[in-house]
This record gives sequence, C-alpha cells and structure tokens, in this order.
Amino acid sequence: MNLTLKVWRQKGANVKGALETYQVKANEHMSFLEMLDVLNEDLISQGKEPVAFAHDCREGICGTCNLVIDGRPHGPQQGTTVCQLHMRAFKDGQTIVVEPWRAAAFPIIKDLVVDRSSFDAIIQAGGFISVNTGQAQDGNAIPIEKDTASLAFDAATCIGCGACVAACPNGSAMLFTSAKVSHLALMPQGKVEHEKRVQKMVAQMDLEGFGNCSNTGACEVECPKEISISNIARLNRSYVGSVLSSD
Repeated sequence: MNLTLKVWRQKGANVKGALETYQVKANEHMSFLEMLDVLNEDLISQGKEPVAFAHDCREGICGTCNLVIDGRPHGPQQGTTVCQLHMRAFKDGQTIVVEPWRAAAFPIIKDLVVDRSSFDAIIQAGGFISVNTGQAQDGNAIPIEKDTASLAFDAATCIGCGACVAACPNGSAMLFTSAKVSHLALMPQGKVEHEKRVQKMVAQMDLEGFGNCSNTGACEVECPKEISISNIARLNRSYVGSVLSSD
C-alpha cells in the first residue's frame, strides 16, 4: 500500500505546529502503529527526527495510543483503539491525516503526544475506596445482583484514553468521570463514600479545565470501549442528590 500521511508536527506546547506530508509504504496486515513505526524508520534512515507518538500495550488495554485519524479519535472503526486498527481499513493511495487529541485540558507535549495527567488528577480526587482490605475475602462474600454487576463491569472497562474528550465539541470529560463514578457507585464497597466521591471528582474535573457536557453523544460513538452515556445521567443524578443532601 502506498499512502500519503499528513502528520501534525509540534516541538512543544508553546511552539506553533503544522501538518507535514510524508509518503509511506505499508502492508495491509500492519496495525496503524506499526505503519507509523515504518514511517519513523524511514525518517531516521534519512537523518530526520521521527514522529513522537504515545503507545504501550498495543493490545487495546492501556489507552495511550491517542490519535485523531481523519478527524475521528482512534480512527474510522467503531469500538477500536488505534493499536487495534489495521491498515486494511484504508485504501491504497489514500491520504490520511493524523493529529493529536485537541482539548485545552490535554496540552500537547510533542507532535502526537499529549499530557493526560488531568485524568489522573480526577482519579486522585476520589476514584478509590478508603477501606482496610486486610485478608482478601471470598469472591462471593458480598452478594451483588447480576444486572448491577454487569453495569459496574461495563463502566469499569473505560481505559481512560481520552477519546471522549477529543470527540466532544466542548472538550468535556463527563463520560470518563461518569464511568469511574458509576463503577464504584454500583458496588456495595463504593457506596459508603459515594456522595463525597462524586462531588470531589466533578470539582476536580472542572478545575482541570474540561468543558461542559451538552449531550451531543459524540463521546459514546467514539469511545473504543463503547461506554454508555447512561453513566452521565447516573452521575448527574448522583451529583444533584449529594449536593441536596449536604445542604
């Protein structure tokens, strides 16, 4: 496959960036990241600086492969991370535009790499359970209804990649935050601190500079783990209830 890549290059957060055009030959069985590896090998052999992009597990688990491909976070295939996206999803001779996440709360570090530590700050604000674990309990020591457990598991599949923020016209982190809140709120162990948790995490989300949710639904469409926006409704109910109960 002969491809034309238009890749965003930017040396730092305070430096003006621009799209640069490259030609690359790829195999249809390569993943998108492997194709970028080939591009970087070509650039290095030419004595040029390789394109910086984030990656780790390359198995759709870690959420670090945060790229906008042809205007869509993680590319054209729904429910797929960039590392799981294969070049057979594209056509020979196609021009592909590759950009980083675009959000005020995700400042660019270099090229396609952004700083997502704002997500870490939200988790640190309340995305945990304060209990003395002691010896591990048996798996079925606390009965949980199947439907509730399934909802909690679905929310827990969020990998914190930030695609929801990149897809949102307001740069909102509500889908991410609501998934983390819902996961713990649905479990008996997490209900004790639920009211404090939801207030702290929402406050930190606002402090990090994320935009407001206007329910466009783009976050759900682009989420590689297909997290439901019903979690946002659950967060809103929880937040309002916690504020009213504390007054």
